[in-house]
Amino acid sequence: MMKMLQGRGGTPPFAPPFLKAGALVIGQTANILLYLGSRHGLAPKAEAGRLWVHQLQLTVTDFVLEIHDTHHPLGPSLYYEDQRQPAKKRSAEFWNERVPKYLGYFERLSQEHGGFYLTGRRLTYVDLSLFQIVEGLRYAFPKRMKAFEREIPGLVALHDRVAIRPNIKAYLCSDRRIAFNEDGIFRHYKGLDL
Repeated sequence: MMKMLQGRGGTPPFAPPFLKAGALVIGQTANILLYLGSRHGLAPKAEAGRLWVHQLQLTVTDFVLEIHDTHHPLGPSLYYEDQRQPAKKRSAEFWNERVPKYLGYFERLSQEHGGFYLTGRRLTYVDLSLFQIVEGLRYAFPKRMKAFEREIPGLVALHDRVAIRPNIKAYLCSDRRIAFNEDGIFRHYKGLDL
């Protein structure tokens, strides 16, 4: 797909993921969600609300990079096996400093807004992203996440509300769902889950 887009002018993405919608080519997950959110009822109609949800999604994006860096702290071009000790150190710092900061922020929002979802009564794409964050951390760091979940009851409840939505539930049970694995953002390495 990237080869097909090269040399065509316009606004080519740097790399996947990207969405081709008619003549539009939209790159970056947060940007794709901004586009799709308003078209599928997953973002507020008012500009201030859309920007707030997008801001939250950009914060999720920052956190996802930090999750990736737990197993590739020296760089993505090196194998995990080439950076085990730095990854162990990075993962400890991640759980001691970064997880409480990021998930604590989202937990406070879930408590302050008192809605069914993070920003209120309606599901947004940031709720779906936070569902995936909880799922992914449960896979990558099952011991650490199990212990930490008592600190974030609002996010765990949000995760559970998203999981039982009929279309989400059907997808989670389907063969269309790609299982977590050691090629994605969320990777389970036993030596990092201490």
